[in-house]
Amino acid sequence: MIKLLRVDYRLIHGQITTSWVGQLGCDCILIANDKVPGDILRKNALKLAKPPETKLVMKTVEDSIEAINSGVTDKYKLFVIVENVQDARRMVEGCPVFERVNLGNIRMYAGAKQLGTTVFVSEKDMEDIRAMQ
Repeated sequence: MIKLLRVDYRLIHGQITTSWVGQLGCDCILIANDKVPGDILRKNALKLAKPPETKLVMKTVEDSIEAINSGVTDKYKLFVIVENVQDARRMVEGCPVFERVNLGNIRMYAGAKQLGTTVFVSEKDMEDIRAMQ
């Protein structure tokens, strides 16, 4: 069962481990990101950051979509985290099970407009957000 799809450029950090996982009652975190599965240093850092009782899976966005659609993740209370709005859109378009997307931490960069305390979006991000509605 999918508990939440969250956009958070930090992926796993203190707020995720101390608040979100417990609040949602998750037993598995799926990091859907095209770079992380091939980055040993980043993978190891994420493994160290996860709550000890929570399973962590790191897959490309396409492999994440396939896993969710195949039903292999159905046995978990799954918290899906992506790094950016574009990956969130790919997940939503590829998996009909997502009902909403949580915009958590989207870093500030040149040309981005601030939507919330920790949410900065470009015009492209806004197009993708509108497409997910």
